Amino acid sequence: MTGGWVRAPLDGRDLRTAWLVIAPVTAIVISVNALTNLSDMPHIAPWEPWVWEISSAIAIMLAMPVPWLATALAPPDEAAAEGWRPKARFVLIHLAALLAFSTLHVAGFVLLRTVAYDLMDAGPYEFGDRFIYELRKDLISYATYVATFWLIGYLRRRRDEPVRPVSFDIRDGARIIRAALPDIVAVSSAGNYVEFWLADGRRPLMRATLAAIEVELERFGFVRAHRSWLVNAGRVTGLRPDGSGDWTVELGLMEAPLSRRYPQALERLRSPA
Repeated sequence: MTGGWVRAPLDGRDLRTAWLVIAPVTAIVISVNALTNLSDMPHIAPWEPWVWEISSAIAIMLAMPVPWLATALAPPDEAAAEGWRPKARFVLIHLAALLAFSTLHVAGFVLLRTVAYDLMDAGPYEFGDRFIYELRKDLISYATYVATFWLIGYLRRRRDEPVRPVSFDIRDGARIIRAALPDIVAVSSAGNYVEFWLADGRRPLMRATLAAIEVELERFGFVRAHRSWLVNAGRVTGLRPDGSGDWTVELGLMEAPLSRRYPQALERLRSPA
């Protein structure tokens, strides 16, 4: 993580979903444009506006991986990051991607129109010097695609996120204590049992090994700080060196040891949540 934004990993599902979303919209747009051109330019052959619009649509759909890749490399979040470096990186990546996208689009539809005009024996297709005109139009399409990819990726990640439980069942003998995860300050080993240190002062026991509890709780921010202790990283209020590489973890009104044998735990607890 850098400056508050996260670069999203590439996921082909985003590209496929975008194609499925954009394709029907594109079909409507090219139909409206072709019919408008036929109405505004009655002197042209009826097939020409359809060739223009369909060739442009095919080329632009084939060029869509460019904004997809650029969105993954420089998501819109990056433009809001602190400092000038991420902003400059965002601008440079998307400027290069826009030029590549527009070049592929123009080259693709010129090729398709040239072939179509030859097949219709209508003479050579003349594109002229309209690249800047097409680039301006492609800027709108490019920005729309970037926004679409970002939104699709965001919704997919939200959908794929596992539902985080809000509580943990502590089986204290025949009794079950349902403790909210943030209220579990620490867990310590107590012979054949583990002892849960709760925020309200209760210390229920559960017959289990600390290793088994660690497997269940480590993905929710609990850190093995000592062979006999798990601590809730979200409850840490301070770290105090004890000498020889050992530390004391301050957890509000209570404390837990942090052994030098667990350097990864020290790094995790030192890092901001």
